[in-house]
Amino acid sequence: MLPENNENEQPWADAGERQYLERFSDDIIGHGFTLPARLSRLRDMPLLACYQQQLKAEKKSNHTSRSYYIAARQLLTSPLPFEEEMTILGAEEMTMIEGVGYLDPNNGRLDALLQSISHLKPATINARLAAISHFLKWIGHSIPEWVVRPQKSKRLPRTLTNQELGSLLNICRQSENPLAEVVVIVFLETGLRVSELCALDLSDVDLNDFSATVWSGKGNKDRKVLFTNRSKEVIEKWVLHKKSRQTEEQEALFINSRGHRLTQRNVQKMMDRLADEAEIPRSRLSPHTLRHNFATGLLERGADIVSIQRLLGHADISSTRIYLDITDQTLREVYRRAQETDIFGDIDEQ
Repeated sequence: MLPENNENEQPWADAGERQYLERFSDDIIGHGFTLPARLSRLRDMPLLACYQQQLKAEKKSNHTSRSYYIAARQLLTSPLPFEEEMTILGAEEMTMIEGVGYLDPNNGRLDALLQSISHLKPATINARLAAISHFLKWIGHSIPEWVVRPQKSKRLPRTLTNQELGSLLNICRQSENPLAEVVVIVFLETGLRVSELCALDLSDVDLNDFSATVWSGKGNKDRKVLFTNRSKEVIEKWVLHKKSRQTEEQEALFINSRGHRLTQRNVQKMMDRLADEAEIPRSRLSPHTLRHNFATGLLERGADIVSIQRLLGHADISSTRIYLDITDQTLREVYRRAQETDIFGDIDEQ
Protein backbone atom coordinates (compact mmCIF):
# COMPACT_ATOMS: atom_id res chain seq x y z
CA MET A 1 0.00 0.00 0.00
CA LEU A 2 1.43 3.34 -1.01
CA PRO A 3 2.00 5.94 1.70
CA GLU A 4 -0.10 9.08 1.58
CA ASN A 5 1.61 12.20 0.33
CA ASN A 6 2.68 14.57 3.06
CA GLU A 7 4.13 18.04 2.61
CA ASN A 8 6.76 17.26 5.25
CA GLU A 9 7.97 14.08 3.51
CA GLN A 10 11.15 13.98 1.42
CA PRO A 11 10.39 15.15 -2.15
CA TRP A 12 11.95 12.26 -4.10
CA ALA A 13 10.03 10.54 -6.88
CA ASP A 14 7.72 7.67 -6.01
CA ALA A 15 8.29 5.17 -8.85
CA GLY A 16 5.13 3.32 -7.88
CA GLU A 17 2.91 6.32 -8.67
CA ARG A 18 4.79 8.10 -11.46
CA GLN A 19 5.01 7.14 -15.10
CA TYR A 20 8.46 8.68 -15.64
CA LEU A 21 11.66 8.45 -13.70
CA GLU A 22 12.45 11.80 -12.15
CA ARG A 23 15.67 13.24 -10.85
CA PHE A 24 16.00 13.94 -7.15
CA SER A 25 14.74 17.28 -5.87
CA ASP A 26 17.15 20.18 -6.21
CA ASP A 27 16.75 20.65 -2.43
CA ILE A 28 18.30 17.21 -1.87
CA ILE A 29 21.18 17.24 -4.34
CA GLY A 30 22.01 20.90 -3.74
CA HIS A 31 21.77 22.19 -7.31
CA GLY A 32 19.58 22.09 -10.37
CA PHE A 33 20.39 21.06 -13.90
CA THR A 34 23.78 22.25 -15.08
CA LEU A 35 25.14 22.83 -18.54
CA PRO A 36 28.09 20.83 -19.86
CA ALA A 37 31.37 22.64 -19.16
CA ARG A 38 31.79 23.37 -22.88
CA LEU A 39 28.55 25.40 -22.80
CA SER A 40 28.83 27.07 -19.40
CA ARG A 41 30.04 30.36 -20.91
CA LEU A 42 26.76 30.54 -22.87
CA ARG A 43 24.43 30.05 -19.88
CA ASP A 44 22.57 33.34 -20.39
CA MET A 45 22.53 33.28 -24.19
CA PRO A 46 19.41 32.34 -26.24
CA LEU A 47 19.30 28.56 -26.55
CA LEU A 48 17.96 28.27 -30.11
CA ALA A 49 20.27 30.96 -31.48
CA CYS A 50 23.27 29.17 -29.98
CA TYR A 51 22.07 25.87 -31.43
CA GLN A 52 21.76 27.49 -34.84
CA GLN A 53 25.39 28.60 -34.58
CA GLN A 54 26.40 25.08 -33.57
CA LEU A 55 24.79 23.64 -36.69
CA LYS A 56 26.72 26.12 -38.82
CA ALA A 57 29.94 25.24 -37.02
CA GLU A 58 29.34 21.57 -37.82
CA LYS A 59 28.83 22.56 -41.48
CA LYS A 60 25.41 20.97 -41.69
CA SER A 61 23.68 21.61 -45.00
CA ASN A 62 21.06 24.34 -45.14
CA HIS A 63 18.32 21.73 -45.41
CA THR A 64 19.63 19.72 -42.42
CA SER A 65 20.19 22.85 -40.32
CA ARG A 66 16.65 24.05 -40.96
CA SER A 67 15.15 20.63 -40.15
CA TYR A 68 17.16 20.30 -36.92
CA TYR A 69 16.31 23.85 -35.84
CA ILE A 70 12.58 23.34 -36.44
CA ALA A 71 12.64 20.02 -34.53
CA ALA A 72 14.38 21.69 -31.57
CA ARG A 73 11.86 24.52 -31.55
CA GLN A 74 8.99 22.04 -31.76
CA LEU A 75 10.32 20.21 -28.70
CA LEU A 76 10.51 23.48 -26.76
CA THR A 77 6.95 24.42 -27.68
CA SER A 78 5.47 21.00 -26.81
CA PRO A 79 3.50 21.64 -23.59
CA LEU A 80 2.90 19.24 -20.72
CA PRO A 81 -0.76 18.81 -19.62
CA PHE A 82 -0.43 21.36 -16.81
CA GLU A 83 1.41 23.97 -18.89
CA GLU A 84 0.28 26.71 -21.21
CA GLU A 85 1.55 26.38 -24.75
CA MET A 86 4.80 28.27 -25.26
CA THR A 87 4.92 30.73 -28.14
CA ILE A 88 7.65 30.64 -30.78
CA LEU A 89 8.91 33.96 -29.39
CA GLY A 90 9.08 32.44 -25.92
CA ALA A 91 11.10 29.49 -27.25
CA GLU A 92 13.50 31.82 -29.05
CA GLU A 93 14.04 33.88 -25.88
CA MET A 94 14.70 30.91 -23.58
CA THR A 95 18.27 30.95 -22.28
CA MET A 96 20.68 28.04 -22.24
CA ILE A 97 20.48 27.56 -18.47
CA GLU A 98 16.68 27.69 -18.53
CA GLY A 99 16.53 25.20 -21.37
CA VAL A 100 18.72 22.50 -19.86
CA GLY A 101 16.19 21.79 -17.10
CA TYR A 102 13.15 22.45 -19.26
CA LEU A 103 14.33 19.82 -21.76
CA ASP A 104 14.83 16.97 -19.28
CA PRO A 105 13.85 13.96 -21.45
CA ASN A 106 12.22 12.24 -18.44
CA ASN A 107 9.66 14.94 -17.62
CA GLY A 108 7.21 13.90 -20.34
CA ARG A 109 7.88 16.70 -22.84
CA LEU A 110 9.55 14.34 -25.29
CA ASP A 111 6.55 12.01 -25.00
CA ALA A 112 4.19 14.88 -25.73
CA LEU A 113 6.09 15.68 -28.90
CA LEU A 114 6.20 12.05 -30.03
CA GLN A 115 2.46 11.77 -29.47
CA SER A 116 1.85 14.85 -31.63
CA ILE A 117 3.79 13.38 -34.57
CA SER A 118 2.67 9.75 -34.20
CA HIS A 119 0.49 10.03 -37.32
CA LEU A 120 3.49 10.74 -39.56
CA LYS A 121 5.36 8.15 -41.63
CA PRO A 122 8.05 6.11 -39.80
CA ALA A 123 10.82 7.70 -41.88
CA THR A 124 9.62 11.19 -40.90
CA ILE A 125 9.40 10.28 -37.21
CA ASN A 126 12.90 8.78 -37.28
CA ALA A 127 14.26 11.89 -38.98
CA ARG A 128 12.63 14.06 -36.30
CA LEU A 129 14.10 11.84 -33.57
CA ALA A 130 17.56 12.10 -35.13
CA ALA A 131 17.29 15.88 -35.04
CA ILE A 132 16.05 15.94 -31.44
CA SER A 133 18.74 13.46 -30.38
CA HIS A 134 21.39 15.77 -31.82
CA PHE A 135 19.87 18.75 -29.99
CA LEU A 136 19.57 16.99 -26.63
CA LYS A 137 23.07 15.52 -26.84
CA TRP A 138 24.49 18.98 -27.55
CA ILE A 139 22.84 20.42 -24.43
CA GLY A 140 23.94 17.51 -22.23
CA HIS A 141 20.99 15.11 -22.41
CA SER A 142 20.28 12.04 -24.52
CA ILE A 143 17.30 10.19 -25.96
CA PRO A 144 16.22 7.68 -23.26
CA GLU A 145 16.41 3.96 -24.06
CA TRP A 146 12.65 3.58 -23.67
CA VAL A 147 12.01 5.66 -26.80
CA VAL A 148 11.08 3.19 -29.54
CA ARG A 149 11.87 4.15 -33.11
CA PRO A 150 9.26 2.95 -35.61
CA GLN A 151 10.37 0.40 -38.17
CA LYS A 152 10.49 1.64 -41.74
CA SER A 153 8.77 -0.53 -44.31
CA LYS A 154 11.16 -1.96 -46.87
CA ARG A 155 10.50 -0.42 -50.25
CA LEU A 156 12.39 -1.11 -53.43
CA PRO A 157 13.82 1.92 -55.24
CA ARG A 158 11.38 3.36 -57.76
CA THR A 159 12.90 3.64 -61.21
CA LEU A 160 11.62 4.63 -64.62
CA THR A 161 11.09 1.90 -67.19
CA ASN A 162 13.13 1.99 -70.38
CA GLN A 163 10.05 3.23 -72.23
CA GLU A 164 9.44 6.04 -69.72
CA LEU A 165 13.12 6.97 -69.79
CA GLY A 166 13.07 7.15 -73.58
CA SER A 167 9.97 9.38 -73.52
CA LEU A 168 11.57 11.65 -70.92
CA LEU A 169 14.80 12.10 -72.87
CA ASN A 170 12.88 12.79 -76.06
CA ILE A 171 10.83 15.50 -74.30
CA CYS A 172 14.01 17.00 -72.82
CA ARG A 173 15.57 17.35 -76.26
CA GLN A 174 12.46 19.17 -77.50
CA SER A 175 11.98 21.32 -74.39
CA GLU A 176 12.24 25.11 -74.60
CA ASN A 177 13.81 25.05 -71.14
CA PRO A 178 17.60 24.94 -71.74
CA LEU A 179 18.08 23.32 -68.34
CA ALA A 180 15.85 20.31 -69.00
CA GLU A 181 18.25 18.16 -71.00
CA VAL A 182 21.42 19.00 -69.10
CA VAL A 183 19.89 18.48 -65.65
CA VAL A 184 18.23 15.15 -66.52
CA ILE A 185 21.34 13.76 -68.25
CA VAL A 186 23.66 14.86 -65.45
CA PHE A 187 21.37 13.18 -62.89
CA LEU A 188 21.31 9.96 -64.93
CA GLU A 189 25.08 9.87 -65.49
CA THR A 190 26.35 10.98 -62.07
CA GLY A 191 23.75 9.87 -59.51
CA LEU A 192 23.97 13.27 -57.81
CA ARG A 193 21.50 14.26 -55.14
CA VAL A 194 19.43 17.31 -56.06
CA SER A 195 21.11 19.42 -53.35
CA GLU A 196 24.52 18.43 -54.71
CA LEU A 197 23.57 19.31 -58.28
CA CYS A 198 22.26 22.73 -57.24
CA ALA A 199 25.46 23.43 -55.26
CA LEU A 200 27.81 22.68 -58.18
CA ASP A 201 30.10 25.51 -59.26
CA LEU A 202 31.76 25.83 -62.65
CA SER A 203 35.12 25.19 -60.98
CA ASP A 204 33.84 21.87 -59.60
CA VAL A 205 33.47 20.38 -63.08
CA ASP A 206 36.46 19.07 -65.00
CA LEU A 207 35.28 18.45 -68.56
CA ASN A 208 38.68 17.12 -69.64
CA ASP A 209 38.67 14.56 -66.84
CA PHE A 210 34.94 13.78 -67.28
CA SER A 211 34.40 14.28 -63.55
CA ALA A 212 32.94 16.65 -61.00
CA THR A 213 33.77 17.17 -57.32
CA VAL A 214 31.03 17.28 -54.73
CA TRP A 215 32.12 19.36 -51.74
CA SER A 216 30.48 18.75 -48.35
CA GLY A 217 27.81 16.39 -49.64
CA LYS A 218 25.47 14.48 -47.34
CA GLY A 219 27.27 13.74 -44.09
CA ASN A 220 29.66 16.61 -44.87
CA LYS A 221 31.72 14.33 -47.14
CA ASP A 222 33.52 15.19 -50.37
CA ARG A 223 33.51 12.82 -53.33
CA LYS A 224 34.14 12.66 -57.06
CA VAL A 225 31.44 11.70 -59.56
CA LEU A 226 32.04 10.68 -63.15
CA PHE A 227 30.20 11.24 -66.43
CA THR A 228 30.55 10.48 -70.14
CA ASN A 229 30.93 12.50 -73.31
CA ARG A 230 27.15 12.90 -73.42
CA SER A 231 27.15 14.93 -70.22
CA LYS A 232 30.16 16.89 -71.41
CA GLU A 233 28.33 17.95 -74.56
CA VAL A 234 25.15 19.11 -72.81
CA ILE A 235 27.15 20.92 -70.09
CA GLU A 236 29.17 22.79 -72.71
CA LYS A 237 25.96 23.70 -74.53
CA TRP A 238 24.42 24.96 -71.28
CA VAL A 239 27.50 27.00 -70.31
CA LEU A 240 27.28 28.85 -73.63
CA HIS A 241 23.62 29.62 -72.95
CA LYS A 242 24.37 30.72 -69.38
CA LYS A 243 26.62 33.48 -70.68
CA SER A 244 23.57 35.10 -72.29
CA ARG A 245 21.77 35.37 -68.93
CA GLN A 246 22.31 38.25 -66.57
CA THR A 247 23.42 36.90 -63.22
CA GLU A 248 25.45 37.71 -60.14
CA GLU A 249 25.98 33.98 -59.58
CA GLN A 250 28.96 33.76 -61.91
CA GLU A 251 30.46 30.83 -60.02
CA ALA A 252 27.28 28.70 -60.09
CA LEU A 253 27.06 26.02 -62.77
CA PHE A 254 23.25 26.05 -62.98
CA ILE A 255 21.12 29.20 -62.66
CA ASN A 256 17.38 29.72 -63.15
CA SER A 257 15.67 32.15 -65.49
CA ARG A 258 16.02 34.95 -62.91
CA GLY A 259 19.77 34.56 -62.75
CA HIS A 260 19.80 32.97 -59.29
CA ARG A 261 21.45 29.67 -58.41
CA LEU A 262 19.16 26.77 -59.23
CA THR A 263 17.17 25.56 -56.20
CA GLN A 264 15.72 22.18 -55.30
CA ARG A 265 12.25 23.66 -55.75
CA ASN A 266 13.17 24.85 -59.26
CA VAL A 267 14.32 21.34 -60.15
CA GLN A 268 11.20 19.59 -58.82
CA LYS A 269 8.90 22.02 -60.65
CA MET A 270 10.81 21.28 -63.84
CA MET A 271 10.45 17.53 -63.20
CA ASP A 272 6.68 17.94 -62.79
CA ARG A 273 6.40 19.76 -66.12
CA LEU A 274 8.55 17.19 -67.90
CA ALA A 275 6.50 14.36 -66.39
CA ASP A 276 3.29 15.91 -67.71
CA GLU A 277 4.74 16.34 -71.19
CA ALA A 278 6.17 12.81 -71.24
CA GLU A 279 2.87 11.39 -69.90
CA ILE A 280 4.58 9.98 -66.82
CA PRO A 281 2.79 10.24 -63.44
CA ARG A 282 4.38 13.06 -61.43
CA SER A 283 4.79 10.70 -58.48
CA ARG A 284 7.15 8.57 -60.58
CA LEU A 285 9.55 11.30 -61.61
CA SER A 286 11.84 13.11 -59.20
CA PRO A 287 15.57 13.80 -58.93
CA HIS A 288 15.87 10.81 -56.61
CA THR A 289 14.12 8.57 -59.15
CA LEU A 290 16.86 9.42 -61.65
CA ARG A 291 19.47 8.70 -58.97
CA HIS A 292 17.88 5.26 -58.54
CA ASN A 293 18.01 4.73 -62.30
CA PHE A 294 21.72 5.58 -62.22
CA ALA A 295 22.42 3.01 -59.47
CA THR A 296 20.33 0.18 -60.91
CA GLY A 297 21.80 0.83 -64.35
CA LEU A 298 25.32 0.40 -62.98
CA LEU A 299 24.31 -2.80 -61.21
CA GLU A 300 22.70 -4.23 -64.34
CA ARG A 301 25.87 -3.56 -66.30
CA GLY A 302 28.00 -5.46 -63.81
CA ALA A 303 29.34 -2.78 -61.43
CA ASP A 304 30.22 -4.02 -57.95
CA ILE A 305 28.28 -2.81 -54.92
CA VAL A 306 31.29 -1.08 -53.28
CA SER A 307 31.96 1.03 -56.38
CA ILE A 308 28.27 1.98 -56.55
CA GLN A 309 28.41 2.96 -52.86
CA ARG A 310 31.34 5.31 -53.50
CA LEU A 311 29.73 6.88 -56.57
CA LEU A 312 26.45 7.46 -54.71
CA GLY A 313 28.21 8.84 -51.62
CA HIS A 314 26.58 6.41 -49.19
CA ALA A 315 28.28 6.41 -45.78
CA ASP A 316 26.93 2.93 -45.00
CA ILE A 317 26.92 0.16 -47.58
CA SER A 318 23.60 -1.07 -46.17
CA SER A 319 22.03 1.93 -47.93
CA THR A 320 23.43 0.65 -51.22
CA ARG A 321 22.42 -2.99 -50.71
CA ILE A 322 18.80 -2.14 -51.41
CA TYR A 323 19.75 -2.09 -55.09
CA LEU A 324 20.58 -5.79 -54.84
CA ASP A 325 16.83 -6.44 -54.68
CA ILE A 326 16.80 -6.13 -58.43
CA THR A 327 13.84 -6.46 -60.75
CA ASP A 328 12.61 -9.55 -62.54
CA GLN A 329 13.64 -7.95 -65.83
CA THR A 330 17.21 -7.62 -64.58
CA LEU A 331 17.27 -11.20 -63.34
CA ARG A 332 16.13 -12.39 -66.73
CA GLU A 333 18.92 -10.40 -68.42
CA VAL A 334 21.56 -11.76 -66.03
CA TYR A 335 20.24 -15.27 -66.58
CA ARG A 336 20.26 -14.87 -70.38
CA ARG A 337 23.86 -13.68 -70.39
CA ALA A 338 24.96 -16.47 -68.07
CA GLN A 339 23.27 -19.11 -70.20
CA GLU A 340 24.80 -17.96 -73.49
CA THR A 341 27.45 -20.59 -72.87
CA ASP A 342 25.78 -24.00 -73.20
CA ILE A 343 26.04 -25.50 -69.72
CA PHE A 344 25.28 -28.95 -71.15
CA GLY A 345 27.99 -28.77 -73.82
CA ASP A 346 30.77 -30.34 -71.77
CA ILE A 347 28.41 -32.99 -70.38
CA ASP A 348 27.15 -34.09 -73.81
CA GLU A 349 30.71 -34.44 -75.12
CA GLN A 350 31.63 -36.94 -72.41
